[in-house]
Amino acid sequence: MNPPDAPNRFEYRQRDGSSRGAGSMNHLMRDTYALILAGGRGARLQQLTEWRAKPSVPFAGKFSIIDFPLSNCVNSGARRIGVLTQYKSQSLIRHIERGWGFLEADLGEYIDVVPAQQRVDERWYSGTANAVFQNLDILRESDPRYVLILSGDHVYKMDYSVMLAEHVERGCDVTVACIEVPLSEAGSFGVMGVDAADRVVSFAEKPAHPAALPGDPYRALASMGIYVFNAEFLFEQLARDAELDTSTHDFGHDLLPQLVRQRRVWAHRFASSCVNRVGERPYWRDVGTVDAFWAANIDLTREIPELNLYDDQWPILSRQRQLPPAKFVFDEPSRRGMALDSLVSSGCVVSGATVRRSVLFSKVRVDVGSLIEDSVVLPNVVVGRNVRLVRTVVDKHCRLPDGFCAGVNRADDEARFHVTERGVTLITPDMLGQGWHEGHRVG
Repeated sequence: MNPPDAPNRFEYRQRDGSSRGAGSMNHLMRDTYALILAGGRGARLQQLTEWRAKPSVPFAGKFSIIDFPLSNCVNSGARRIGVLTQYKSQSLIRHIERGWGFLEADLGEYIDVVPAQQRVDERWYSGTANAVFQNLDILRESDPRYVLILSGDHVYKMDYSVMLAEHVERGCDVTVACIEVPLSEAGSFGVMGVDAADRVVSFAEKPAHPAALPGDPYRALASMGIYVFNAEFLFEQLARDAELDTSTHDFGHDLLPQLVRQRRVWAHRFASSCVNRVGERPYWRDVGTVDAFWAANIDLTREIPELNLYDDQWPILSRQRQLPPAKFVFDEPSRRGMALDSLVSSGCVVSGATVRRSVLFSKVRVDVGSLIEDSVVLPNVVVGRNVRLVRTVVDKHCRLPDGFCAGVNRADDEARFHVTERGVTLITPDMLGQGWHEGHRVG
């Protein structure tokens, strides 16, 4: 796999109309180390994260969630990257090692996969700031001028070089990427208050009563968990925070609320660096629940999906498995292999079955007489004869026997599987009595 060129195809236009050339932006990115926090439990995804970290959850037919921030880094020109892992990380480590080995180490391009190692003391990571603090030696070894800190579990397309250019132009200590969200949902985010110049004047992590935007009582300004720090300033603040017994050692709970009162902290509007829009609205998804995961995947089956995976200018990269093309078998009235308004990945075989408005990941086999509708079927699933699936998520390695039915009778599904508030049925091998040995089933 060849990485795309750094984004020297455009220039960054600032709000006052002046422009900053791509060459200087690329120079800034070369002075930047990107650190992806990928150690979260992802508990709201229920059994989908029972054996894997949230960033390694499959998404969009052939990717994993972690591929989106990694692709954003490479496309933006940030090619010194660290990925901090912690919980159930083996499948994530394997995915990065096997799928992201194309960077040129001789040119100073690399991805460091860094498991939690109790480097400072005998504790695991106690918060996002502590995770970075425990790996300061890795950051110092890279000797960056700027540190870009990212979350590893969101789906979006963003040019980080635009945010970094703003950070340098303003002379900030910290820049926080932000997005407007409905006020009813803002309690799940860090909520920011800004002045007319977008300087951050307040920051509250997951407030019970979030503040609305001035002039818009129905929306709030939320942190995306994306930060740019001047490197030496970050090192100083992490060391200071580590000494505080009263701190939970988290960026949102502890560092940012204090820094906005004392230092130069600015907001970066995601809309100015987003490279995937839905009309005027920038695309960003937290696929942290089964319902959100299902909806974001199913949206890809629409005629014009909100997430553009076919943009050659900003490709989403991932591990490219050597698999044969998808195949559709039989063309008879009683058994016709076909897929309508669906994504069908390499290695799939649909034999005399119908797939509608669904996403089939790699190496899914669907046998004669089966009907799959509005469903997300993860890799290596075998669907027997005369199976019916409606509004389901089927985890990897499931074997659905002949005549199996899910998503039709909620009471029956609740007795066997996990059913969400929106009526999406999640099926895993363990629920079918097909669980693998814990040491083998890692993703």
